[in-house]
Amino acid sequence: MRRLVYTYDHPDWPRFRWDETALLGPLGAVRYRQGRLLGRMEALGFNLRQEAILDTLTQDAVKTSEIEGETLASNEVRSSLARRLGIETAGLVPSGRQVDGIVTMVLDATQGFTEPLTVERLFGWHIALFPHRDIGRQPITIGAWRTDALGPMRVVAGPRARERVHFQAPPADRIAEEMDRFLRWFEDPADPADPVLKAAIAHVWFVTIHPFDDGNGRIGRAIADMALARAEGTGRRFYSMSARLRAERNAYYETLEATQKGDLEITARLAWFLGILDAAIADAETTLTAVLRKERFWRALEAQPVNPRQRMMLGRLLDGFEGKLTTSKWAQIATCSHDTALRDIEDLTARGLLMRGPAGGRSTSYRLVEPHV
Repeated sequence: MRRLVYTYDHPDWPRFRWDETALLGPLGAVRYRQGRLLGRMEALGFNLRQEAILDTLTQDAVKTSEIEGETLASNEVRSSLARRLGIETAGLVPSGRQVDGIVTMVLDATQGFTEPLTVERLFGWHIALFPHRDIGRQPITIGAWRTDALGPMRVVAGPRARERVHFQAPPADRIAEEMDRFLRWFEDPADPADPVLKAAIAHVWFVTIHPFDDGNGRIGRAIADMALARAEGTGRRFYSMSARLRAERNAYYETLEATQKGDLEITARLAWFLGILDAAIADAETTLTAVLRKERFWRALEAQPVNPRQRMMLGRLLDGFEGKLTTSKWAQIATCSHDTALRDIEDLTARGLLMRGPAGGRSTSYRLVEPHV
């Protein structure tokens, strides 16, 4: 008989247990903050709400990828999302298939929260995550459950000679049955678990099955976001769980590993999830502040018309321009000549919207100066 190592080895799997009394306080606090944030966001005008949603979803797509060690260009993610959502925004840039893939999954999970989660839908998300079959690593099965053809699915860390196995997933021949049971539970309207707790349980359950060769973490977080959208009754996202999880990445993996090696009693993991959710909602205040800042900026410019190039570049600066803005960067991004870029910059500098940095010559750079409203 196999030694009980992981939760799925237990005879009662997957009957998770938790102490409802211990979670009552933090769950109530999170529910209150959810309602308060949604109320504040709904009070915003349509354009500001769309801006907040765009900022939040951009964070979500970028940070869920960062958790897995994958870096995406935030301006590409933002542009891809804006195009999909039909939002007119300055500074749109082309986006690659990899960026479009994560955006497809994030939007489908949140905006399509009322649609049932099915095997076919999960396969579609997996295909979107891996648009290139040659991903530079060992071959993986895309758009289908893993087969374990190369051996057991393990989550390992450390150099090859001293690898530490953090987790070994259940055998591949169990996946179809395990996922059928998971999806039936996820779609069961009679399930007694609180919808917010269901998001936490769904994440742990899914990543423990680990049904794909790769992408399980990102898909598991998308499933949790989908469950949270159902809990709130809206696909409008105003906070990013993935951004908060990225900030708590070590604890995220440590608590997950402890849960997967536990005995199906998951109160500690659920309490940790509620704490992360509470912090994510608090972080949304920063997003709201940034959105209101942009709105004040553009309102102040209503009496100072700018040309399309200037509007695009000012938008990039408002969104957090990476590095220093120079004339050559302006010309490259705005697709114009160096002389045209210089005229654009000098015009904005004369109007007090840009300020020249202390360095001169070819090192001259500029920063945004926000007008007082």
